[in-house]
Amino acid sequence: MINKILSAAAIGVALSLTSISAFAAGSDYAFEPTAPEMKKGDDVVVTLRLVHKPSGKLVSDAIVVRKRVDMAPDGMADMESQVEPVPASEPGTYAFKTDLPMAGRYQFSLAAKVQGEPETVVSKVIIKAVK
Repeated sequence: MINKILSAAAIGVALSLTSISAFAAGSDYAFEPTAPEMKKGDDVVVTLRLVHKPSGKLVSDAIVVRKRVDMAPDGMADMESQVEPVPASEPGTYAFKTDLPMAGRYQFSLAAKVQGEPETVVSKVIIKAVK
């Protein structure tokens, strides 16, 4: 009887550990630019892809909960532009309309929730606006 109870307890512990390790960490995901350079201007559409780093697969249907674009890489974090989500053309990509008023490097800061994952994905992507 005690052996059955201990066996059942061991199986329960093993199952709970398996379910915990099935979740990926937020750091297992990253946004990447589809094009690292684009022309400066108003209403520029920036497209990013969300990648599950261990598998290399694109992730669709994440919910972007925070987005910001500024010129922090060039020492001008106060130079911020509005960011508006727009429909993306391919699964696993996320498109945003923003203003890139001058040539230089821009940082997209994003936070997203991936379905089925407990942690929020936090990512910073650098793109370059050219004349």
